[in-house]
Amino acid sequence: MINVVIADDQTLFRQGISKLINDISHIEVLQEVEDGQELVQFLEKTTQLPDVILMDLNMPRLNGIDATAQIHQQYPDIKIIVLSVYDEEQFIVRMIEQGADGYLLKNAGIDEVEKAINDVMANGFHFNDMMIEAMRKGALVKDKKLSFDRVVHLSKREEEVLKLICQEMTTTEIAETLYISTRTVDGHRQNLLDKTGARNTAGLVLYAIKHKVLDLGF
Repeated sequence: MINVVIADDQTLFRQGISKLINDISHIEVLQEVEDGQELVQFLEKTTQLPDVILMDLNMPRLNGIDATAQIHQQYPDIKIIVLSVYDEEQFIVRMIEQGADGYLLKNAGIDEVEKAINDVMANGFHFNDMMIEAMRKGALVKDKKLSFDRVVHLSKREEEVLKLICQEMTTTEIAETLYISTRTVDGHRQNLLDKTGARNTAGLVLYAIKHKVLDLGF
C-alpha cells in the first residue's frame, strides 16, 4: 500500500482527488491539509509518514516551493509530486531544484496521477513530455543559474548509470544491465548526487539534460 498526503488549499479539488485516489486499490490517502504549514505540522506529529506528497504550489502561510525544500531536507525519503496550474519552465525547474520528484498539471487525469505515484516509488521520479521540454528550455537558458550548474567529471560507469536512470530503470534493472550489484548502483547514484549537487533522481535527469549527457529527443 502506498500512503499519500494531499496538500492543497482548494477544498473541492483536494477532496475530489482524494476520493479518486482512494478508489485505487494500492494507494491510500493518509491526510488532507490546506497549506504547507499544516503539512509540516502533520509530518512532525504523525506516527506514519507518507510515501508520497501531492503538493500544490500556491498555498497560504507556507507555499509549495518552501514546503518542498523544507520537507525534502527533513524527510528525504518522502517523494513529492507537484500539482500546479503553471506549466512554465521556471516553475518546473525550480521545483526540481528544491527536491520535487515529479510535476503534474491540475488538469491531469487520475490515470496520470496514479502513474506518477507509481513512477516516483519505483524509479525515484516521474517525467512526462511537458516536463522534459520545460526542463530542457530552463536548463539551456544561458543566464539561468541552476543549483547544480557546474560541470563535473563523471566516470564512464557513472555516465552509464546516469543514462540508465534517465531511461527510468530501477536500481535492480540497472544492476542487471551492467552486471553489477544493486549496492554498487546505489553507490554510483550517491556519487552522482554528491558530484552534481542534485537533490534527488529528478535533479540528476535535469543535470543530464543541462550537460547533454543524454539526448532525450528534443
